[in-house]
Amino acid sequence: MENFVFYNPVKILFGKGQIAHISGEIPADAKILMTYGGGSIKTNGVYDQVKSALAGFDVTEFGGIEPNPHLETLLKAAEVVRSQGINFLLAVGGGSVVDGTKFIAAAVNFAGDPWDILAKQASIKTAIPFGAVLTLPATGSEMNPTSVITKGATQEKLYFASPLVFPRFSVLDPESTFSLPPRQISNGIVDAYTHVMEQYLTYPVNAPLQDRMAESILQTLIEEGPKTLANPQDYDARANVMWCATMALNGLIGAGVPQDWATHMIGHELTAVHGLDHAQTLAVVLPSTLSIRRDRKWQKLLQYAQRVWNLVDGSEEERITEAIAKTRNFFESVGVQTRLSDYGVGLDTIPVIIERFEKRGFVPLGEQQDVSLEVVEKILTLCA
Repeated sequence: MENFVFYNPVKILFGKGQIAHISGEIPADAKILMTYGGGSIKTNGVYDQVKSALAGFDVTEFGGIEPNPHLETLLKAAEVVRSQGINFLLAVGGGSVVDGTKFIAAAVNFAGDPWDILAKQASIKTAIPFGAVLTLPATGSEMNPTSVITKGATQEKLYFASPLVFPRFSVLDPESTFSLPPRQISNGIVDAYTHVMEQYLTYPVNAPLQDRMAESILQTLIEEGPKTLANPQDYDARANVMWCATMALNGLIGAGVPQDWATHMIGHELTAVHGLDHAQTLAVVLPSTLSIRRDRKWQKLLQYAQRVWNLVDGSEEERITEAIAKTRNFFESVGVQTRLSDYGVGLDTIPVIIERFEKRGFVPLGEQQDVSLEVVEKILTLCA
């Protein structure tokens, strides 16, 4: 196992009715900016629950945070915070709203161009405290210090991370996800699954506890994910998937092990250029990444084949091939297609993406820093 430092201060309030308790987690004299997305919280009852819980507080609202939240929108919110003397933020929505709120928290008092937080990985010195009420299990943003933001003007999708943007608390009520459309449920399953794979499917470092925890999340998603699609009101299935998505990216399974993230970096470019959902890009890129890099991931692919998919017969090559095929089939079984052609994207996107990487000063990707631009091209070609 590799050396690591693990820190996660997020308080989780899990289960039905927990939104009512957020008032006890926010300073009584707080001036709150409540952030949210397109307004679905006003039709599924979450908005009313939050407003009821915040009775007596000074609350300003800021809606309209996009999927793949835009820098331009978030800077407007930061100005509202500054102009109104707001000192606490409450994100109500999915991962994009939580990610966007993290950026708002960091940008308010940032000295300089806030885009530098992402483009130059400029360090932040302070951040406005915030909490989250999660309505879409997928990104794990509710329990980690990472945020992904899109600059609409240049179609760039970049990330930043800082311990200053851990949420103070996050509410996870499975009932708040009952009204989600199937596409968002499907995307959340794929997103969580791929988060685990980025941390698990690398190379062995004798970290059996992390491996077993990762494998248990994958198996639970395989078992429980389809239930949430078959019966949207299945509280237990929703609860299990919601907790899987949080555990997939709260730092625990990634402690002391190598991590990949090449699939995400390539996927971000597909989202920026073509507007594909984040999870759609992951479903497209991950199986091809595993295929192209199978020699470098051989031992963990065999372990994955045996422990997650119970593949024990046939040659090593056959088991690995079948495990990758089962991964692709699982994504498609929950409603997320796995080929670029499924989304009307052709191979002519490859030079565009390569050029975008080059322009930003490409650094080889992957757990061994061996995913070159040539390898990226091979992966994308196989994605067709």
